[in-house]
Amino acid sequence: MTPAARWAAAADILDQIADGEPAEKALTTWARKSRFAGSKDRAAVRDHVFDILRCWRSTAALGGGETGRARVLGRLRQTDVDPASVFTGDGYALSAMTPQEMAAGSPSEGAIARDLPDWLSDIFSNDLGGEADAVAETLRHRASVFLRVNLLKTERAKAQDALRADGIETAAHPLSMTALEVTKGARRISQSEAFRTGLVELQDVASQAVVDSLTLTPGMRCLDYCAGGGGKTLALAARLRGMIEAHDADPRRMSDLPTRAERAGAEVRQVAKPKGPYDLVLCDVPCSGSGSWRRAPEGKWRLTPEQLETLTRTQADILDRVTDLVGSEGTLAYATCSVLSCENEAQIAKFLDRHPDWICQQATRFGLDAGGDGFFVARLTRR
Repeated sequence: MTPAARWAAAADILDQIADGEPAEKALTTWARKSRFAGSKDRAAVRDHVFDILRCWRSTAALGGGETGRARVLGRLRQTDVDPASVFTGDGYALSAMTPQEMAAGSPSEGAIARDLPDWLSDIFSNDLGGEADAVAETLRHRASVFLRVNLLKTERAKAQDALRADGIETAAHPLSMTALEVTKGARRISQSEAFRTGLVELQDVASQAVVDSLTLTPGMRCLDYCAGGGGKTLALAARLRGMIEAHDADPRRMSDLPTRAERAGAEVRQVAKPKGPYDLVLCDVPCSGSGSWRRAPEGKWRLTPEQLETLTRTQADILDRVTDLVGSEGTLAYATCSVLSCENEAQIAKFLDRHPDWICQQATRFGLDAGGDGFFVARLTRR
């Protein structure tokens, strides 16, 4: 595919997304139909689509419309690429621009410049104050790729050497003692020997820092209550060097966990009905995902006020439910990948109002300015 044909494919996919098709499904459908597209073509088209999803409103403003074609035009203008080099009309490229398209488009401001829905932009302003613009701007750009070094099998320097042998360059990150930021060769990770043998796992650096913030001692009985795919479960197992119990309201989310645990050399037991007392219960609750919208930008366009309200109710229900699982001297750790106060500090404040016999020992925000996703963690204990 020519570079111009890749942009044309992205425009078609963006139209499908605008009509309600999930991005991953639209990309997969296109790839299956486009057997001529090589791996580099698929990667480039994917990058175009996700770059525009992160800047959904501002690209439409600069392109003068809400079609995939207009958003591609807006993205080209945004990144100082000559649109005439893409809108050529040659082969599979987009047709040449009309005079109207050449004249259309304008710079954006306010919520459009932030690339947020109006209602979310207001929440950002209220919750983040002077940091709102900077956080929104960060969410408009690609996130770095991070790896977690599996301490059950290796140490950081040796993991870097193993990755380098497969053409993957990394740098240690100060936010977590197990974190490596990938600086070259990110697309090779899944096929690398280091990954296939469990020396490293894909995990955001702030997610690793959440686990680092927890006090873990040998022999502790630990439960990951909202385990999902098991990223934090495996990180806990590596830190504790012992068995971790994993639970999720939808066990299907944990379907890959046994394979991942075996690869990592970790002891994980899935439990349908956890039975306390536990020394540590981690609740990485369902949330807006606003701290990870660089990786999953659809989230900020799909989320509604009603869905956010439902999520905060679910979070409160989970907190109330797990208190009986925590031992008298145990810790309840509450975590989100959110930058919104209603899911973080405000949620903890309401929990403490409902449970005056509990106190918050520490609450920590890991901001996007630290390099990773936006995360929040609070450690709660009984008085």
